[in-house]
Amino acid sequence: MRLRALLDTDALGLKLLGGEDELDRGVRGVMTTDLRDPSRYLSGGELVLTGLAWRRDAADSEPFVRLLVQAGVAALAAGEAELGDVPDDLVDACARHRLPLFAVHESVAFATITEHVVRQVSGERAGDLAAVVDRHRRMMTSGPAGGGPDVVLDLLGSDLDLRAWVLSPTGRLIAAPKETAGARGGVPALDAEACARLAAEHLAAVRTGRRGPHRVVLDRTTYSLFPVRGSGHDPSSEPGDPRETMLADWLLAVEADAGDWAEERLDLLQGVTQLIAVERDRRDAARTVRRRLAQEVLELVQTGAAPAEIAARLRVAAPVLLPGLGTAPHWQVVVARVEWEDGRGDGGPVTQALLEEILVDPASTGPEPSDRIAVAHSGDEAIALVPLPSVADEHDEAGPGVLADALLESVRRPLTAGLDGDGRLTVGVSAAVHSAEGLRGALEEARHARRVAAARPGRVCAAGHQELASHVLLLPFVPDDVRRAFTARLLDPLREYDRRHRAELIPTLEAFLDSDGSWTRCATRLHLHVNTLRYRVGRIEQLTGRDLSRLEDKLDFFLALRMS
Repeated sequence: MRLRALLDTDALGLKLLGGEDELDRGVRGVMTTDLRDPSRYLSGGELVLTGLAWRRDAADSEPFVRLLVQAGVAALAAGEAELGDVPDDLVDACARHRLPLFAVHESVAFATITEHVVRQVSGERAGDLAAVVDRHRRMMTSGPAGGGPDVVLDLLGSDLDLRAWVLSPTGRLIAAPKETAGARGGVPALDAEACARLAAEHLAAVRTGRRGPHRVVLDRTTYSLFPVRGSGHDPSSEPGDPRETMLADWLLAVEADAGDWAEERLDLLQGVTQLIAVERDRRDAARTVRRRLAQEVLELVQTGAAPAEIAARLRVAAPVLLPGLGTAPHWQVVVARVEWEDGRGDGGPVTQALLEEILVDPASTGPEPSDRIAVAHSGDEAIALVPLPSVADEHDEAGPGVLADALLESVRRPLTAGLDGDGRLTVGVSAAVHSAEGLRGALEEARHARRVAAARPGRVCAAGHQELASHVLLLPFVPDDVRRAFTARLLDPLREYDRRHRAELIPTLEAFLDSDGSWTRCATRLHLHVNTLRYRVGRIEQLTGRDLSRLEDKLDFFLALRMS
């Protein structure tokens, strides 16, 4: 509402003492105070009501008014009940700072003014919100140029003074309002800790079947959490089993207590979540090509297709997942499974979407940062094909890639809250492979690592190829493909180097182990100078990342050579 409308309401008993040129200012709220410095409780746009109890002498007016102006208030209204007429020093201070000043007649209670302003502002905001929803429905359904959820959040802030964020189920920030001058000094971003806590509270509430919005208080700030479901979902319908969607749904976190809202206002916010769901559906559609490529590769690997056929499909996938890449990447396989205590596994679209989200860098923001992740599903598992760019030096291995011990670090809290009581998420990560021949072994390795994770306590667990130690490979239940993958990971770099350079690293390794690591005996056996032998062993260690002075690494090489 405008300040001018206050003067037009006789029941409020207001008299304008200064600021005639500022009466078109908007009023976004009302606050009553007699503090000497109330700025910490102001967010901008308020009509401030005061009984002047803070004023001890004329010198107090200037600093009081200056603090109000710095906080961005719309106007000041001073009551006449305490001092009679409003003091001239306050009138002069308001005039100097161009702050509109009203006198409130002693017969009018501040509560009357407060009730009137709140009623008017609430009605106007409901109308504004309806306009926002209608405007953005047209914008976002007309094409990507609509601006996405960020624009919706910006207008919620500018038009309705509602601060809101869109989060993934793992607590990653999908969309946030732009930082703007004005209210509370801007719109600060939620930190990672707050995002994780909000996501955890949301999943815990949804898992119990409670309807949204869910009220959460973090550090004395109240948030209302609205689920963002697929655009085809009817928010007024009764939800089915919440486990079917909760691990894939986004959420809208609004810094407000929706329990105080009228039904019309809640309905309009549900409309906002449907607009955001349109963007989520677009994101899912954009992933269709990558998912299909992953599914095709997975089917070829599982049906035992020829390596040449798998390699051809990988050559198609590589430019899609890593645009502009000149050479074929290394690949990792990640397998995930969600299981519920009723025995049902969920390897369909929900786990597929969850694994895509888990593999995204937790520091990234936005709805679509995962353009290098292709996830398929088979039975009750979701399976990701993750490309790792090859480095420039042909003798080096690919970078560290996906590390099992770090993969779930940032998502453990919210997912544990969502699964607590009746569900588990287990994840297995393979080593990197650099050819189509290695993919089948990598898939079995990731599956076996996932079974290792499943044997551990906890709702959210992961294991990597590093945990499939050589002594584990001696156990009879370990699949042959896992053994072959272990052998290939150690020996393939040496074989490839020998093929290119005729360096005889494999025979050198065998002789070195047979000589119990004796440099002199091994050099004599191979008819080499000791310095040449040291060069070859150094190259073996460089290519494999192992240390032949360590007993564990010698044992791994010994087993790999015997199993090859």
